[in-house]
Parts: sequence; structure tokens; C-alpha cells
Amino acid sequence: MSEARLTELETRLAFQDDVIQGLNLGLADQQRRIAALAAEVAELRRQLRALAPAEADPEHQAPPHY
Repeated sequence: MSEARLTELETRLAFQDDVIQGLNLGLADQQRRIAALAAEVAELRRQLRALAPAEADPEHQAPPHY
């Protein structure tokens, strides 16, 4: 294998390693964001369920003729 070919392959490998590292960092960031959003959705669902019994209270409902 020629020296030029070996240098080209080493350059490509270094570039690919850099790209893979960048993709891994992006993926890790997305996973953190998804986890944070999932926790936020779970909290909002919990809050919504806590409000549901108050809405079912007959005192808070509109009369039937509305």
C-alpha cells in the first residue's frame, strides 16, 4: 500500500471518528431532552388528574339548561 493511500485512509478514519463523536453527543442531548419532556408530561398528567375530581363536583357544573 502506498504512503499516499495510507495517509488518505487515516484522514478518512479521523474524519469519521469526529463525525461519530458529534452524532453521539447530539443523540445524548436528544435523550436528555426527551427524558425531561417525558417527566414534564407526567407531571402535567398528575396535575390534570388532581383537577378532575373538582370538575366532576356538581357545584362546579353548569345547570342542565345551559
